[in-house]
Amino acid sequence: MANTSSNHGGGPLRGLKGVLLGGIGPAPYAAMLLADLGADIVRVERSGPQDPGNPLFQRLDVFARGQKRIDLDLKSEAGQQRAWELLDEADFVIEGFRPGTLERLGFGPEACHARNRRLVIARVTGWGQTGPLAGDPGHDINYIALTGALAAMPHRGDGQGRAIPLNLVGDFAGGGLWACLGILAALMERGRSGEGQVVDAAMIDGALSLMSMAYVLAASGSTPGQPGQNLLDGGAHLYNTYACADGAEVAVGAIEPQFHASLCALVGAEDEATRTRDRFARDAWPARTAELASSFAARKRDEWCSELDAPNACVTPVLSMPEARLHPHHIARGSFIERDGVHVPAPGPRFSRTPVACPEGYAPIVKPTAP
Repeated sequence: MANTSSNHGGGPLRGLKGVLLGGIGPAPYAAMLLADLGADIVRVERSGPQDPGNPLFQRLDVFARGQKRIDLDLKSEAGQQRAWELLDEADFVIEGFRPGTLERLGFGPEACHARNRRLVIARVTGWGQTGPLAGDPGHDINYIALTGALAAMPHRGDGQGRAIPLNLVGDFAGGGLWACLGILAALMERGRSGEGQVVDAAMIDGALSLMSMAYVLAASGSTPGQPGQNLLDGGAHLYNTYACADGAEVAVGAIEPQFHASLCALVGAEDEATRTRDRFARDAWPARTAELASSFAARKRDEWCSELDAPNACVTPVLSMPEARLHPHHIARGSFIERDGVHVPAPGPRFSRTPVACPEGYAPIVKPTAP
């Protein structure tokens, strides 16, 4: 049995016990979030060496923080017996196998609830437990392709594919966070009924939920242009990014009239009142975008961001990850923690009475160093 650090420092979920069975990406991410909040989670891993896909993960698996680990062969009698000992005492289990795998291993919901009726079982998959695609393989890009989210991304250039929003939409927001929402809701309901239940946390469902406003905007005719030609996808001058003289970029989000007026003042644009009144006129966006591009290209990024009007114009620097960890706001809020010289986002959210602890093995960053 190998152990990683265990979280006993506090958090609002202290006292809850969880088990992670199988899965990559969203299921371990959900386990990390719940462990960050104080839950006591045991990760059940397959015996033998694993291929993490990235050498860094061999020494720093961020999703394992605050959790114990036990290596088991779930197909062996001894492995099954030990797994049942964990599940019999658990409040929730997170599993990331394909549909039917848990049942074939003998740990399906019926078997689990026959022994532990209070158990919440979160099943994290791409396509869900039902439907014609349920048993098919896939990854984030495949799931968001069927939700309309990927088609809403602009192309990278002539003849190139679409810009891909990392694997944030399907795996982590639509999968890990969606699973956490389901687990916490089921645990709250269990407080009334005394019964656990199954949470079908499909990444495609979570990604669709993230598209709720986009579907309403599309139905209302508010996004008539192709991707990259609309208000929130880079088509408008007032919600865009611009390159500066040093090659670095700024992000502009001057949607409301007072912010747009400040943007005009920042770049010295004339006829501020008319420009602000007509800021949503689509036929003017290309020319306004070109004007702002020319203005921002005349000075370095940090010069623009140091202007007093920059915050009022919703102008911020576009930071790389090494730059982000050095930003004064993140430093003031303790937004990063460190282990083995690697900086990762700190646990959260932040609670007034039951604050989360820094996971064992990690350290708060007191004085960050330049990359």
